[in-house]
Amino acid sequence: MRADITSIPISEVFEPKDGCPICRLHAILEERMASYITGPAMMEPDIRQETNRLGFCHGHYRKLLAQRKRLSVGLILESHLKELEKNAFTTSLTGKLKGMQAKAKEDCFVCQQLDTSMHQLISNTCHLWAREKDFRALYAEQPYFCLPHGRMLVNTALSVLPKKLQPDFQQITAERTREYLQALQEDVSHFCKMFDYRSDKSEENWGNAKDSIERAIAFLTAEEIE
Repeated sequence: MRADITSIPISEVFEPKDGCPICRLHAILEERMASYITGPAMMEPDIRQETNRLGFCHGHYRKLLAQRKRLSVGLILESHLKELEKNAFTTSLTGKLKGMQAKAKEDCFVCQQLDTSMHQLISNTCHLWAREKDFRALYAEQPYFCLPHGRMLVNTALSVLPKKLQPDFQQITAERTREYLQALQEDVSHFCKMFDYRSDKSEENWGNAKDSIERAIAFLTAEEIE
């Protein structure tokens, strides 16, 4: 995977102050990877070898199709299906089909690349927070961190930050996460109360509750509801 695909300026991701910045980081990286795989990577033998071997999960096949390069996806599938037939079945010495190879879990090229790149980018975020005063202020001004990414930030900080800085980092990350969680609780409770027959269901009385179910799921899973 080319280095510039995963080189994302951390501070630029935090500047919009809109939603969870790590979710935004993940979305940018995922989009770049999908564009790269259906574009320049088509001519890179080492990438094609890995995509032939691993394939993609359902969600990332959808991301590839969203690039509107159906021929590229077709060529990827053509070579992956050939590789799959070669490796997924067992045959006798005479070539007779004996069965299918057991597989512990499904693989996905993009998922593997995302895991590696996100780990590095979150580590970079922690180092930037430790190094630059302006970024600390920007970090503290974020609306929230979703629960999975808040935990990832704290866990990473425990392994990469000096011990004297860890408490402050954990505190601000926890504050941003908990405050949004508390607001979500209120919005979801209000959503449920609006279905009481005694409630005033006028438009203005819904407040922020109408999309609270989708926002709560996104907060808990780090994935938007499509």
